Amino acid sequence: MKKYIKSIITLLLAFVFINCSEDTLDNLENGTLTGIVVANGTNLPLENVKISTNPNFSTVFTDAEGKFIIEEIPVNQYSVQAELDGFLAAFEGVEITANSSVNVVFELNIETANNRPPNTPVLVTPTDNAVDVPLDVQLVWSGSDPDEDDITYSIELRNDFDEEVLSFSTVNDTMLDITGLRFGLKYFWQVGAKDNINTDVIQSAVSVFETVTAPEFRYTFVRKIGDNNVIFSTDAQGNELQLTSSLINSYRPRRNVTANKIAFLSNSGSETHIFTMDLDGSNQEQITSQVAINGFDLNEIDFTWTDNGGRFYYSNFDRLYSINSDGTGLQEIYQTPDNSFITEVVISADESLLAIKTNDVSGYNVSVYTIDLSGILIDNILSGVSGAAGGLDISVDNQSIIYWYDVSGFESSNYRQLDSHIFLYNRNTSNTIDLSDGKIAGTNDFDCRFTPNEAEVIFTNTSNDGISQRNIFVTDLLPNNNAAGRTSLIENAEMPDFE
Repeated sequence: MKKYIKSIITLLLAFVFINCSEDTLDNLENGTLTGIVVANGTNLPLENVKISTNPNFSTVFTDAEGKFIIEEIPVNQYSVQAELDGFLAAFEGVEITANSSVNVVFELNIETANNRPPNTPVLVTPTDNAVDVPLDVQLVWSGSDPDEDDITYSIELRNDFDEEVLSFSTVNDTMLDITGLRFGLKYFWQVGAKDNINTDVIQSAVSVFETVTAPEFRYTFVRKIGDNNVIFSTDAQGNELQLTSSLINSYRPRRNVTANKIAFLSNSGSETHIFTMDLDGSNQEQITSQVAINGFDLNEIDFTWTDNGGRFYYSNFDRLYSINSDGTGLQEIYQTPDNSFITEVVISADESLLAIKTNDVSGYNVSVYTIDLSGILIDNILSGVSGAAGGLDISVDNQSIIYWYDVSGFESSNYRQLDSHIFLYNRNTSNTIDLSDGKIAGTNDFDCRFTPNEAEVIFTNTSNDGISQRNIFVTDLLPNNNAAGRTSLIENAEMPDFE
């Protein structure tokens, strides 16, 4: 009996011991995993990051403070993964030990963190140090992106003459058409490349090329583009260069060989003023400011430039002014005795003589005469006639003056002419020669000027319907000119100047 009772006691003790041992082992085989997820570089906490383990035990998400906790995780070695849209997944290895807590910190990089910037662009055309490059040129370069991202290219050109900077941009395209470069300048160009991920702009090397030298553009003229007069120049072969913008009304070009510039009329606000520019249209400067050019019709008004390039003479209604070519020294030098408007003025090469055309408010009651710089009348060339007139120029020897006059005597509110002829006036004999005998009936000759050798006259001709195309011609200084003596020079052009 005692032996039986002893066996039962032994079994009961063993059962209690086993149960106690299992409870203790269970508690010792679990741990806790805690952590925080932040953005790399800013350390800002990231919310709603998916946290998972491998071997798989539990999946949780971070709170607003970027924190997470996994409790009662069995003792083991784990790979813990953090995932969030827009960021690269991150992994951390941890070892969970019994009855302990392990903390892990994740610093997530944005998903483009490993993205590489574009490769350095390589300039191809024009080749470095190229010469005689046309004013309209195609720039070509090569470029690529190691991650095949879209590339935005920025192109910049500078020259060796002034501070002008030309800037352009294009996406993915590795060529760009450039127009309107300037003659005889060195251009330095560079291409920058940037993708839509990286902030750095990768710049190419700088390449240089030189544009062609300016041709001998001795003719200047005006062509209508839209509602504006636009100034062009051309050479004897018909190569044309646009000098002024088609968005601005510019007209009456007057080239000065000494100054190596072209003067012209253009708008400044609501007024018309004298401007100058280089022969390629660059460096435009306003000369007049205090007293504008004005009269009965701004399209008919003309001004003059002294041969030495020092001064301009121009009119404002009934008064004649002179001004230095740098805009200083404004002077009123003459006023018409009858208050008629001065519409045109030209000065002789030796600056001793001024030829003037005056008219009334409608452009009629014309007088053409010469004065000296004191305002004393010298020659009365045309007066007391009906109809329109203009187009003054003085020969280099001061002996001849050309002008145009509408021999029909027609007058109208729109200043239309019906039969304008060019006349050559001899100051020694007071005789006048008609140079337009050979023109086609129903047309007008006007805007006349001597050519540089003064053996010819350059002028505009058009139909007297007032709407047809205008063309520029030259003709010999011969009386009774026939049609064979007239040569077409520039089509769709007017207001010629030839120096």
